[in-house]
Amino acid sequence: MPTTTTTLKHLSLLSPPPLHSFPPISSLLLPSPLPLYPRPPRPPPLPSLCSASRVPDKRLQVALMSAFTAPPPHGFSPSSSSSSSCSCFRGDRERPSDSAAADDDGDEDEEEEEGDLAFHVRDGSMSVSPSALPDRWDVLGLGQAMVDFSGMVDDAFLEGLGLDKGTRKLVNHEERGRVLRAMDGCSYKAAAGGSLSNSLVALSRLGTRPIGGPPLSIAMAGSVGSDPLGGFYRAKLRRANVNFLSAPVNDGTTGTVIVLTTPDAQRTMLAYQGTSSSVNYDSSLAGMVSRTNVLIVEGYLFELPGTIKTIVKACEVARRGGALVAITASDGSCIENHYDDFWEVVGEYADIVFANSEEARAFCHFSSKESPVSATRYLSHFVPLVSVTDGPRGSYFGVKGEAIYIPPSPCIPVDTCGAGDAYASGVLYGILRGASDLKGIGALAARVASTVVGQQGTRLRVQNAAELAESFAFNVENSGIQSDVASDHVSSL
Repeated sequence: MPTTTTTLKHLSLLSPPPLHSFPPISSLLLPSPLPLYPRPPRPPPLPSLCSASRVPDKRLQVALMSAFTAPPPHGFSPSSSSSSSCSCFRGDRERPSDSAAADDDGDEDEEEEEGDLAFHVRDGSMSVSPSALPDRWDVLGLGQAMVDFSGMVDDAFLEGLGLDKGTRKLVNHEERGRVLRAMDGCSYKAAAGGSLSNSLVALSRLGTRPIGGPPLSIAMAGSVGSDPLGGFYRAKLRRANVNFLSAPVNDGTTGTVIVLTTPDAQRTMLAYQGTSSSVNYDSSLAGMVSRTNVLIVEGYLFELPGTIKTIVKACEVARRGGALVAITASDGSCIENHYDDFWEVVGEYADIVFANSEEARAFCHFSSKESPVSATRYLSHFVPLVSVTDGPRGSYFGVKGEAIYIPPSPCIPVDTCGAGDAYASGVLYGILRGASDLKGIGALAARVASTVVGQQGTRLRVQNAAELAESFAFNVENSGIQSDVASDHVSSL
């Protein structure tokens, strides 16, 4: 495969230049796609790629300028090699034992079953003292707040209910009841779920200790009801050091997702939205998004009626406050059904887009025959950093029309649910920690994802998160402040 080389601009992580010396993100974008490779006709006209000039948080500027571009200064001579070597965790790693330390860290390995939900209701409804909240969040997630009911089933169970394995569908109250009744007697667990919360919990656990920097402050905004499930959701996130900032909706019913995993590690998901189907923009949400360094918006929100207005307003306020905006694609059919809404936000506000290969192709209107490489490269003409995962084949970062390949971190697959969410947390953690090497960030993200795939459950465990964070800090420290990516493979067709 033909290769070319790219060199990233290396900046000192210890003594970064003054803020005013950095150009705005908009100046890093190309004005239009370049004919670097044959591709299908471009999607329908997109919104303007020009964005307002802004000055992000200093740590984020260092990471962005290191990753997004430009040849090194005159006279700069990079070191001879720099690929981060990260070995993966074994897929059969034992669960950490229950201990006081694990509880203090907010370990959710032993996720409560339905009978334990009431235990958390009172705690979940308690308000957090304003004095206990940081002046500014490192990451704020805006997404659907759903309680997950997950269990292992066989193919016959799915066939009996007429469900297509490996799919995701919205269900009404009656359909949800039918599936839950069929699960009666089966072993299942309940957790504060949702794609976004998986990423936020993993990010919180990676950053809960001052390894490579101060502890990270993580929060989420969304919609939960005042019912027991709403209290359970808030309490479980708080236990994982993720603050759920939105007040419960009076007389609302919290949404749920039933996750049915078969022995081949495929998951079938049934979502009942409930109160989670409405996320309104108000002064409370405006205050939250104006005080964050990174705003990450869950793609599933685009499915909800009228939510696009909330997303646009939140992104506008976050950008004015100097935050980076990240968008998760969430689901290929979601993109296809709300294509114009996605591009309204991605084309105008997104600094980072997270997608898998199917979702990346959906963004580009590419057929399934197109490679994830071509989709990655194409999207990177419109978004400063594109992250595309391709299952066991690895993943790609797209930057200015080039795709950097990230090898997979091997593991024995147990449950693929949450792999993409875990990968996104690794990318954000690397950026927040000021890493200057995309290959190193990608290696961490791949390890986080493989750790989750090698276990039952969607959440990165506390013990594993600490080991990953320590390993990443060690690699960053030993690779030096300046890293050479001349050896990075830039894929081309």
